[in-house]
Parts: sequence; structure tokens; C-alpha cells
Amino acid sequence: MEPFLVSARKYRPLNFEDVVGQSAITNTLEKSIDNNHLAQALLFCGPRGVGKTSCARILAKKINEKELGTSTEEDYAFNIFELDAASNNSVDDIRNLVDQVRIPPQKGAYKVYIIDEVHMLSTAAFNAFLKTLEEPPKHAIFILATTEKHKIIPTILSRCQIYDFKRITVTDMALHLGKIAADQGITAHPDALHLIAQKADGALRDALSIFDRIVSYTAENLSRQAVSENLNILDYDTYFAATDFMLAGDIPSSLLLFNDCLSLGFDGHHFIQGLAAHLRDLMLAQFPATISLMEVGEESKQRYESQAKQTPPAFLLGAIDIANHCDLQFKNAKNQRLLVELAIMKIASMLSGVEKKNRDWTEVITTPIIPTTEFKDHLPKKVVQHPSQNTASVELGVETASVPMVDEAIVETTSAPLIDEAIVETASAPIVDEIPNAEPVSVAPLTKPSLNLERKEGVSGLSIASLKAKKAHEDALKNKVQVDSPIIEDAFTEEILQKHWSDFIEKIEAEGQKIIASNLNADQPKLLDNFVIGITLPNDTMKKEVERAQSGVLDYLKSKLNNHSISLEVSVLETMDTKYAFTPEEKYEKIRSKNPAVDVLRQSFDLDLQ
Repeated sequence: MEPFLVSARKYRPLNFEDVVGQSAITNTLEKSIDNNHLAQALLFCGPRGVGKTSCARILAKKINEKELGTSTEEDYAFNIFELDAASNNSVDDIRNLVDQVRIPPQKGAYKVYIIDEVHMLSTAAFNAFLKTLEEPPKHAIFILATTEKHKIIPTILSRCQIYDFKRITVTDMALHLGKIAADQGITAHPDALHLIAQKADGALRDALSIFDRIVSYTAENLSRQAVSENLNILDYDTYFAATDFMLAGDIPSSLLLFNDCLSLGFDGHHFIQGLAAHLRDLMLAQFPATISLMEVGEESKQRYESQAKQTPPAFLLGAIDIANHCDLQFKNAKNQRLLVELAIMKIASMLSGVEKKNRDWTEVITTPIIPTTEFKDHLPKKVVQHPSQNTASVELGVETASVPMVDEAIVETTSAPLIDEAIVETASAPIVDEIPNAEPVSVAPLTKPSLNLERKEGVSGLSIASLKAKKAHEDALKNKVQVDSPIIEDAFTEEILQKHWSDFIEKIEAEGQKIIASNLNADQPKLLDNFVIGITLPNDTMKKEVERAQSGVLDYLKSKLNNHSISLEVSVLETMDTKYAFTPEEKYEKIRSKNPAVDVLRQSFDLDLQ
């Protein structure tokens, strides 16, 4: 039994023409060799399995072939050195490499050093490699390969000529797999090869590994169904059927199809991602200019074009948006199956008119329900009438209903939004029997009741603004009383004023307001001009307390003295500031002013001030 050689090694490119999907880079390298314009340090970076190492080997081979004029492997094999940086990433490994670089080749013009996975080198190894990489011997060429360019230090990048390898497209990969299948005598369906290419995600080495696995599974007959089963992916037929159900508004069939996918072992996230991709391809199939963007086989492309003709573009746009939103919310959802089912029901309801975004609920409230003829005869022969409001009659088929007309409505705006229609409660309205043999009532058009938003009485106390409005409302009522009523100005004496003043103090003191009573009792009131009552208090604090309570004082005196022109004027007693001595000299002068003998004592004993 001969050992099996995997396709990734068996079909590794030996020439630049065999490299798939990197024509820009291969053409540049070939011209650099032909024009002798090749840099001494090159960096090949890009995703896995796109041909970086293969191009490095081909380049090393081409360099020596040009110098030697022969293509036998023995002539250039001793001039190519490959180093895996993943396992040789220390400073000592780089030092050994530097020592080898100094030795010129025995045959040929160049020694080529290929360092794979160069990003695995340590920082110290990179620094040890800097000088040699910047100024290598004229016979040495370094080719570095990596999948993670961002991990390489900038000083290394600045010394290399960088080539960025791109991901291989699905079309190029499918064509290459077709050539390999034909070379091995394998029957392969084009859609099956496209599925393999899509699963490989831009890496040809992965595609060749998948190809070998499926060939072993299908016994050299690659069908689309066999590839779908082996790769555990949903077939195109599943999404075509799902789209047909959704276009027809068949929610039950759509949910059952999703349940079948779950029973096969697929999760909801896989289904919704595939559905979004399918809807995206349908959108591309709507326009001839974008059909080339679809990465599917020719047979599947025709099916997409056929279904796209039956699908409105607005439906596709909305369905893609719903599927994308479901995809974003899937990981955070508590009930993931319900999330996907809800997305399916929304998409299936788009053309049936069930799903209405930004629905106007006021239309639902105000639209009258017209009974159909099947159950009109079972309606009671009653007329609903509100006893205290005008009504307008509306004839509904056989009978007439009386709708109350609203003159005005007081709408609470603190927490509830304004509505456009008045909702009239008729549950407690009396039921009046319809008069038999009555003449038919003409139908009067209903007019939209106007809402009077002016607040009649009272203000809600839920906010500072409402409290201010309440205070302004009360002041307006007071001013209105004062304007409408005649001003009473009965004369009174100062003795009568002081008597009622004392009575008021006793009254509030009995009520427990001892502080304000003590402040008012600090001075006897005096009657000034124009019915002004004046009192003098010792300090500003007492004055502020009295002014704060003066409304109660004035209301009591106005009622007792029968005079509405009384006002209160509070003043503070003027006191002279007393200066206190703080320094020893000031203290001594104060004592000497009271007792001059102290000065005689100080002079007699020659005392000093401390």
C-alpha cells in the first residue's frame, strides 16, 4: 500500500503560474528577477493557506536557476535554508543564522534564507537580527513569511520589502478544485466545489484538505447534497424553500422548516446567518450589474435569478434588516430559538399586511366598528344616550346609535400624553328603549370634538411649576376679590390696635407658636400715617421672622379692626458698636481710665506691660 499524499502537498505550486489568486505578486516577483531588481529582504504577509511559503520557495528556486542556467533541484537545493521561527525563536538561533550568512555559497550566486512564522521570534531575537537584515552580505537574500504582520516590530518592517497576499476568491478556488478533480478522475458538481470554497474561507490549503475528506466520503462523486451533509451546512434548497414560504406569508410552514433544521443539529444562529446571506444574494440577483458579486455556481445563479424576479426589492431590504438584527441580538438573547422564530414570523408577515411599523393607535381607538350583516340581527334594539350632553346620531345599517358629543375635556398633562380624540365613557349611561315605529333618523356627520385644555380649578401639585401656578392662581383670586369688593377703611385708635395685638399674641402662643409670639411681644405697635403699623425689633433675625409671619398678623387685624388698608412696617433698633481692648496697651488704658491710681503704681515700681 502506497502512502497517501495529501492534495495540499501533491499540488503545491512549483512555478509562479501555478499560484492561485496572487497574480499581482507573482508578476512583480518575476519582473524583479528578470530586471535584477530584487531586494535583499522581503516580507510575505497574509492569511493562512494563500501561498506565502510556496512563493518563497519558487522565488528562491528562480533566483538560482537564472544564475546557474539549469533547473535541476540538486543545483540550488544547497543554497536554500528554511527556518521555522515558531521553534527556533531564541537569540542563539538567530546568532547561528548570522554566522552561516557570512559564508558564501559554493555554487551559484545567492544563498536564500526563508524564515517562516517570523512573528514568533522574541524581541531579543529581533534585535539581534536587525543589523544583519539591514546590511546583509551581497550573496544573501532573506524571505520572511508571517500571518500576523502587526506582531513584527517596526524596525524589522522598515528594513523589508513588504508583499501583502490577499484571500483567494471563491471563484478562483472552485476553478482550481475543478482542475484537481479532473486530474484525479473525480466527478464533481460545480455547486459542490463552490460550497467547499466557501467553507475554506479564502484559504486554498483548507479547501484542499476538505476536498480530500469529501472524496473519501463520497467515493469520488462530489454532489452538492453529499458536500452539505459532510460539511454540516444547510443546502441552498433549504433557503429557497424558506424564502418561498415567507413570500407566501405561510408562517406555519416557515416555522416547521426551521424546526427541521434544528432537528438535524443546526443551531438557530447558523440558520439566520445563512438566511441573511441568501437574501443578500437575492438582492444582488435583482440587478444584472451585481450578479457577478454572487459566489455561487451557474446552476444556483439561475435559481437565484428566477426567485429574485418573484421577490419585491422592498421585501428583501426589510427582510435583510430583520435577519441582521436577529444575528446581532442572538448571543445576548435568553431564548434564542424564540428570537429566530420571531424574526421568521416578521419576515413572513411583511407581504401579508400583518406587520405594520409605526402603527397609529389613535386610528384604532377612534375608528367605529361596523357590524357585518351576519350578526346585525342579534344586536339589541337600544340607543345609548348620555343624559347631560348633546348627541349626534349615526345609523349603522339597521339601527341607530347615539354618540355623545364632548364640549370640553380636561386633560392631565403631568404624565399622560395628549390624544387627538376624546374617549367618552358610556358604561354608566342609562339605556333608553328604542321607540317603536319611529321615523328614521338622518345621519349627521361626526365632527371631531375640540379639547379645551384650559384648567378650570385646581393645579396638580406634582412639580415646582405646578406649585408656582397654584400660588399665582390663588393670588389672582385674591386680587379679583379685592378689585370686585369695595375697600373698607374704618378708623381705629392706637389703644384698640394694641389690645387686638395682645390678643393675637395670646392666640398664637396658645397654638404653640412661641417663637413668633415672643418676637411680636418685643415691642408695642405704633399707629403711623395711612394705617401703617410700625414696630421696632432688636435685631435682623427677629425682623425676618416677623416679616415671614406678617400675613397672618395682618389678616387677624384687618378682620378685627374692619380695615383692609392696614400694613406693617418692621424696623431694627440702632445700637452703637462697642470696641473691646485686646492688646495689653488697650487693656491698660481701659483700667487706667477707671482707676488713675494704677498708673501711679506702675511708675512707682517701674513696671512694664506684658
